[in-house]
Amino acid sequence: MNDVVEEQVVELMRVSPLAEELAERFARAGHRLYLVGGSVRDALLGRRSEDLDFTTDARPDRVLKIVSGWGDAVWDVGIAFGTVGVTKKGTQLEITTFRADSYDRVGRNPEVTFGDSIEGDLLRRDFTVNAMAVELASKTFIDPHDGLSALREKVLDTPATPQESFADDPLRMLRAARFAAQLGFTAAPRVVDAMTSMAEEIDRITAERVQAELSKLLLADDPRPGLELLVGTGLADRVVPEVSGMRLAIDEHHQHKDVYQHSLTVLAQAIDLEKTHEPTSGPDLVLRLAALLHDVGKPATREFQPGGGVSFHHHEVVGARMARKRLRALKFSKEIVDDVSQLVFLHLRFHGYGKGEWTDSAVRRYVTDAGPLLTRLHKLVRADCTTRNRRKAAALQATYDDLEARIAALKAKEDLDRVRPDLNGEQIMELLGLKPGPDVGKAWKFLKELRLDRGPLEHDEAVAELKKWAAENGVGDA
Repeated sequence: MNDVVEEQVVELMRVSPLAEELAERFARAGHRLYLVGGSVRDALLGRRSEDLDFTTDARPDRVLKIVSGWGDAVWDVGIAFGTVGVTKKGTQLEITTFRADSYDRVGRNPEVTFGDSIEGDLLRRDFTVNAMAVELASKTFIDPHDGLSALREKVLDTPATPQESFADDPLRMLRAARFAAQLGFTAAPRVVDAMTSMAEEIDRITAERVQAELSKLLLADDPRPGLELLVGTGLADRVVPEVSGMRLAIDEHHQHKDVYQHSLTVLAQAIDLEKTHEPTSGPDLVLRLAALLHDVGKPATREFQPGGGVSFHHHEVVGARMARKRLRALKFSKEIVDDVSQLVFLHLRFHGYGKGEWTDSAVRRYVTDAGPLLTRLHKLVRADCTTRNRRKAAALQATYDDLEARIAALKAKEDLDRVRPDLNGEQIMELLGLKPGPDVGKAWKFLKELRLDRGPLEHDEAVAELKKWAAENGVGDA
């Protein structure tokens, strides 16, 4: 395995000549420079890191002097924590002095103490796979906690005891789940035990930091292992209780899908559709959040029916409200909150389509209500089919193919992406002798509904319909 390590390190140096160049500057100044953490881990996994992290025995003020005049830009925003940032030829580098911090274990901010050895610095790292380093001048591989074996076995363990590590920084528990998703690694039993017993410690972490880790987890190629670790340890109960709350008990008399497992499958299928259903996209956080949360309203709306059935009436309405509340609590942007909750609200609408019974008016409303979310809604609805009955699944997909074809046909004839009344506000006021006010809005809404029902109208027809509506409702001069 050492030959593999040497080969990977040499490759890393080849693709990152800046690291060698920077190491020479530190050596001339009498200091050592180490590539450390995720950069080393990813090199050993054959993954390319965009950003490079270094650690050194040089103190921060000394680091500033060494990199000044070499970097294209230098910043010292993190210098209180021992970190100096450098940009060189478009590559971002961070250089941090050895750390030997202590924590008050109330928040997560450490009392910064600079260390004197690479071994001491690596001991304070989150996981052994991130506690490996390369001394760049000599190209010496340093692995005091056997991170290489953990990497080979795909295991997440901590350099210190997990209890110590998580007490110092509870965010590391979410990072374990994130790495489980991103790297496909399994948490060591003692890590799982500590996460389970210490789950409430995550309450010390700000919502913004929780949201950042959760977002990274969901944007992984396969979020499922990370989500299952969160739910299994009880961490989800603290950060996204709606997800663990979908684990509904199924008894022998009331058979129905496991909503939690169903939602994980929908998420996986939505991820597949990002790459296969036009228009394709990269990882889509809005779509993935909607897929995960689309059925969160089911537990609150579950009703057992005579004869052994079960129903979840209006769970999309309840679920949209629950999704909005949780995403706000996690400090997601207003745009993400609005988009995800709207997708949750709309995800059942298609099931009224039947075998194509919708009128053109209903199709227009579907498109208009979805607005810019239409392509995501297409993928969410398709992903929501998790039946094992192949004939039923094929029929559902064929029906949705038909709906998409009808949408495309209507778009070819009408500007469905921007449905507007056939008369604008100024025309309405002129025709009805109105001044700006509520009656103009009512007239505009009437014409918008007419447009949805009947499609584009000729000008004279729209004028006649407006005047007829005004006369019937006592509006304006009509």
